[in-house]
Amino acid sequence: MSLTITDLFCGAGGSSTGAVQVPGVTVRLAANHWNLAVETHNANHPDTDHDCADLSQVEPSRYPRTDILWASPECTNHSQAKGRKRNADAMPDLFGDTLPDEAAERSRATMWDVVRFAEYHRYSAIVVENVVDVALWVLWPAWRSGLDALGYCLHSVYLNSMHAQASGLPAPQSRDRLYVVAHLRKTTCPDLNRWTRPTAYCEGCDARVRAMQAWKKPERTWGRYRAQYVWRCPNVACRNQVVEPGWLPAAAAIDWSLTGERIGDRTRPLADKTMQRIRAGLERYTQPELLVPVEGRDGKTAASVWDAMRTMTTRNETGLLVPAGGTWNETATPLNQVMQTRTTRESEALVVPLRNNNTTKTAADPFDTFAANGNHHALVMRNNGSRYSGAEMVTPVTETLRTLTTAGHQSLLEPMSVAVEDCLFRMLEPHEVAAGMAFTPGYLVLGNKREKVRQLGNAVTPPAARDLIAAVAEALGHDLTSINAA
Repeated sequence: MSLTITDLFCGAGGSSTGAVQVPGVTVRLAANHWNLAVETHNANHPDTDHDCADLSQVEPSRYPRTDILWASPECTNHSQAKGRKRNADAMPDLFGDTLPDEAAERSRATMWDVVRFAEYHRYSAIVVENVVDVALWVLWPAWRSGLDALGYCLHSVYLNSMHAQASGLPAPQSRDRLYVVAHLRKTTCPDLNRWTRPTAYCEGCDARVRAMQAWKKPERTWGRYRAQYVWRCPNVACRNQVVEPGWLPAAAAIDWSLTGERIGDRTRPLADKTMQRIRAGLERYTQPELLVPVEGRDGKTAASVWDAMRTMTTRNETGLLVPAGGTWNETATPLNQVMQTRTTRESEALVVPLRNNNTTKTAADPFDTFAANGNHHALVMRNNGSRYSGAEMVTPVTETLRTLTTAGHQSLLEPMSVAVEDCLFRMLEPHEVAAGMAFTPGYLVLGNKREKVRQLGNAVTPPAARDLIAAVAEALGHDLTSINAA
């Protein structure tokens, strides 16, 4: 048995990439309004039919019917639920540049296109991806009523990409999204709990458990991980203790074979605010007592997300991710954590204090690079937008990436000492951004650097699409014994 998918607002192909990881699932058609994104999608999914079009102007009859519809409508108008669109593309990046006009064009497609296509094709199932704030949209109840009137049963799934691990590894990034899973009432409801509840270690039970989502305000089941909900152990013996699911660290996305340019040797000096943030980050996070090796000590070795997560300490490990652009993220996070959420105007930089004459090794090398004295550390920095000293904009590289975006303000700092001028600095490369989004290795993204980062930042993380499509496919009678969720 095979299942076919239509991918509307497909972008660079994150949703399609995740969907085809489910055995027997094929993407028959992918459409988007940006030609470069369509070309990127076609380069990686050559067996899929493609269309570059403003989907709000397309008649649904133009496309063939498929079993499943995946749609990722434009999220800009919903990101703050204010009904006023912000021109994020007009915001300059670290060096004062803006995106090309073509990339800055906004699709006029809206959430209502999902209803139009559903009315015509009556897909067996639909998955709609958007920011969590879309549920605060004044027409959200009306939009849901539209699908309900067409005979669909709707389920809202609030899933962070760092927890999409039912049938494979998650993304090393904290990216909160709302997924609406709809299916015709005559079909079986998907077992979404089984495909979206991550594995965690419960100290109270001393066992691995399938964590359950627990809302801080049970009467309002909306929001983001940690802010509005947590994960708890399902066992009453430990009084449903709060647990932390395992994750992939931000360090997993960094290409350690790349080095930067000494800041003191730059012909184009960094902005004063950038220098201030670097100094603040170094002062806050490069104290010797805070430097703890990731590997080679206390059994801290890489582990599967299905294994119990190792005990987290209060010490920063390996390095830092620091905001480097206009951002609402204000806290630094260590490299052993997932990257944090970012908006389309945000970016991050990587700072790695190298000491005792040690050198950076490639990502293929074992992480003994970070062993022994813990001398190899990284810091990702956003270079503008802070209202404070700048240290709060630092994210340790041991944590997950902030949500990857399209602006491309990511930079890498590798300090040879605590003097800023002696630090090596570079922007994160597109392939590192792709790794942070959990695209498959070697995924080809076309365009210049900013266009590549824009496509990646707007994409769906493949692990989220993989697990949700698997849940839907199983409900439609698809045989998934080869990847069945634990």
